This record gives sequence, structure tokens and C-alpha cells, in this order.
Amino acid sequence: MVFDRTKLRELLAALGNPERTYRAIHLTGTNGKTSTARMVEALLRAHGLRTGRYTSPHMESVCERISIDGEPVTEERFVEIYDEVAPLAKLIDAQHPETMTYFDMTTALALAAFADAPIDVAVVEVGLGGASDSTNVLDAEVCVITPIDLDHTEWLGDTVADIAHEKVAIVPRGATLISALQPEEVSEVLREHCEEVNATEVIEGVDFGVLQRGLAVGGQVLQLQGLGAIYDVVYLPLHGAHQAQNAAVALAAVETFLGAGKGKGGLDPEVVREGFAMATSPGRLELVKSAPTVLLDAAHNPAGMAATTRTLTEEFDFGRLVAVVAVLRDKDVAGMMASLESVADAIVVTRNSSDRAMPVRELAAIAEEYFGPERVRIAQNLPDAIEIAIEDAESDIDVSLGGVGVIVTGSVMTVADARKLFRR
Repeated sequence: MVFDRTKLRELLAALGNPERTYRAIHLTGTNGKTSTARMVEALLRAHGLRTGRYTSPHMESVCERISIDGEPVTEERFVEIYDEVAPLAKLIDAQHPETMTYFDMTTALALAAFADAPIDVAVVEVGLGGASDSTNVLDAEVCVITPIDLDHTEWLGDTVADIAHEKVAIVPRGATLISALQPEEVSEVLREHCEEVNATEVIEGVDFGVLQRGLAVGGQVLQLQGLGAIYDVVYLPLHGAHQAQNAAVALAAVETFLGAGKGKGGLDPEVVREGFAMATSPGRLELVKSAPTVLLDAAHNPAGMAATTRTLTEEFDFGRLVAVVAVLRDKDVAGMMASLESVADAIVVTRNSSDRAMPVRELAAIAEEYFGPERVRIAQNLPDAIEIAIEDAESDIDVSLGGVGVIVTGSVMTVADARKLFRR
């Protein structure tokens, strides 16, 4: 996969290279990037640093992609930044046969907004892959790679090793790479790249990790092995072993960034607890309704869905669970259905508002292969699908309303559409 960053680099130069005015932590991976980025941001803010966070995709407003000190920029501020950057972008586009991409522009807006704020540190998530990604104009001293699995194979390659080559390219010479636990073929790629660019590799399960986790109201309590200390009784208001893993990765990244580590001591445990207690990740097993329980989860590939279903099994005691699913056409739907069938008693398939949404009948045919026709229902739109699912969940007279649930999942866009519905 090759995207040309020449135009974006020219634009940043015309803006005075705003990306060089602050330090950066750069994140890539297949699953967990946004949650980890938000935890990194929360920990940095707890330590008194002014942060800029750039993540994608957004759920409801493009302003969500650019946050200063944990808050999305306002629409007014977004327009101000755009009005400053767009004239220069237009001049540069005129000198090239192709214009900058949407993601090029939002990246430029974010980097400019951070410099203007100003901030101490940028927490930046890649859009796709890493090597040719628009965000790979940074010279980050700390880079993070969350678990790598198969996704976007048409762009990134057919094997996890191919995908790892794309993603590890964000690690510049002399940087430190914080890596989640990876398959061996991925680990080998990361190790070879770090040796080539003289980067330091810090690995989950070797240098840091989750020592213990226990369920708690609204999340979990963790004991984390950091690089410089063990951190006890860390409350994380997010569900799932995968979020505990993300927390360990985020902590190692922040320890490295702040100069803590082996032989250097750890961070203040109280500040670490304060940071994690502030962590949020909308659309990740997000509770939007009670009695019956309705959860929204943005899992959109088999690995993400497997993490979601494991968490539903471990942390929720549903007597009946109905899934509402809408996906994009290019996803491994069969892989997601295989995981979902193990926890959902029934499924309602529908479509979201994306032009790339898989047609309902096509999705239903795949669902029936795993659930059987008798457990699959069809709705032509998401509001109807959610209504059908709630009625289905409530129809089990042998289970109290507190013991039935609905999970809306399959895509970030599906969750975004559902969040709007539940706020009405």
C-alpha cells in the first residue's frame, strides 16, 4: 500500500511545520488503538501535561477527531482552523495532479490545532496501516503497536506479517516501541525493524503486563506490572481483558515518555490511579439503556468481536441476549458471526447509514449459516432493528428484565448511528 505524503509535507512546511513544536506518542495496531490512545491521554493529563489527541474515525462529528486536553474542539474552532489551512492546501493541490485526501486534511488540521493551542504532547493514532499513513510525518519518540490481526487486507497484505511490516514503519530511528503481545510472526517483524533503526523494543509479557484483574461495578480493578514499579488497585472504568491489556500498554508508553522504567523507578501510583479512573472509550461496550440492558460495541473484525464476546461471557450474566448487527461490505463477516453466535440467542441484521454498508439480505444469508434461519430476523433500518431486538429480549418470560440484553455491534458507523438514536 502506498499513499503519497508529498503534498501533506508541503502543506505542513507552509504552515511552519507545526508537528515539530511538541513531543508525540504515535499509535498503530489492528484493535485497541483508540482506547489505548485515550488511556495514554488520560495518564498524561493526570501528570499535568497539556495534550492533543487525534483519533479516527469519528462517530458523530468530525470535531471528535481533534481533542485538546480531553475535549473535542468546538465546531467554531474547527472552522477557524480549516479557514487558516485550506487556502494553503488549495495552492499546493494546484501544483499536483491529485488533491490531498480527506485524511490528509484532517491530519493537517489536527497538527496545526495542537501547535496553536499550544500543547505539550500529541497522542496520534494512525488512520490505516502506518508506512504510508498521513500521520507518519511525525518523529515520535514513543511509538505504540496494539495487537495486530487480519484487517484491511486489501490494503495492508494477506498475512499478519505483511500487516506488521506496514505498521512498524511508524517507528523512527532511535525511538522506543511499546508492543502489546503479538503472534510470533509479528514479533519477528517488529524485532527486525527495531534492530534496523536502532529502536528500543519494550514488550508486553516480558517487560510489563497485567498481573491481576478483578471485576468491579462499571469496569475492573487491575494490578499492573509497569516498567518501573507494580501498580496496585487501579480502577479502570472499561470492560474486558482486552481493555486491561490496553491499559498495561498505555502505562508502559507513558512511563517511557516520562522517563520512568527499570532502574529509574515508577510513576506516582496515586496519579496513575487518577489517570485511569478518568479513562473513557465511547462505543466500547458502552451502556446506553437499562432494563433491558442495551450495549453498544464497535467491534468490526473477528479479533475485535472475539474480545467483545469473551467480555460478555465473563462480565455480564444475561439470561437472553439479542444482537443487532450492521457491517461494512469489506469486512470478514463470517469470522465475526462465528464469535457472536456463541453468546447471542438471536440476531437482528440490518444496515447502517454508510454507503459501504453490506446489503441486509446478504448479511442475513451469512448470519443464517451460523445462527440458523429460526434465530435470524431482518430489519431494513437500525431503529426498527433495535426495537425488534428489545421486544425479542423482553419476550422471555422466564428471565427478568435485568437479565436480558441487546448488543448493537458490527461497525463504528453502526454504533455512531445507535448513539444518536439513544440520545433522542
